[in-house]
Amino acid sequence: MYVPPSMRLTREQAWALVERYGFAVLVGADLQATHLPLTLERSEGELGSLYGHVARANPHWRALDGNRALAIFSGPHAYVSPSWYASRPAVPTWNYLAVHATGRLELLDAAATRELLARSLAHFEPALLDSLGREHDYLEKMQAGVVGFRLRIEALEGKAKLGRQRSRADQAGVEAALAQSADPQARQLWHEMQTLADEERQA
Repeated sequence: MYVPPSMRLTREQAWALVERYGFAVLVGADLQATHLPLTLERSEGELGSLYGHVARANPHWRALDGNRALAIFSGPHAYVSPSWYASRPAVPTWNYLAVHATGRLELLDAAATRELLARSLAHFEPALLDSLGREHDYLEKMQAGVVGFRLRIEALEGKAKLGRQRSRADQAGVEAALAQSADPQARQLWHEMQTLADEERQA
């Protein structure tokens, strides 16, 4: 991913984006891709580790086992009209947030996969785990149909293409248009822009 220095996210900002927008595209060297949720463990290694699982019927896991893979996370994104800028002339563009995490993928054994499933339920819907956890074979049935894995992150790139290289007047015009947009993605992008600006002011 091309990341100009002015658009580069810090490691902590990239981690935060992964945690907020955890649905990823997992791509192997053979260019197969699987869309799936991934959870981040920040404390495992310098750049953290990603955990997830795929359906056992999906042949992709066989190609990924022991090999390098790329997880692509997309944050909110939106079209930016040149009419929103104070300066003229200008061209239309697309603003977005994204993170790429690359590393070697390893499959988990049965015990680690079961623990991963329990953690995933606890993260996404703890009430479901509480209610169904009383059924002795619930996680076993889930586990039979999936393959768990860990991706140890070796390279982490985060990009915030938000037009921050433009004048403050131009940025204000974009922010106002996004904040008032009927598109939920556009409004969410505006919220992310405010969050990053607040972090920079506090740094």
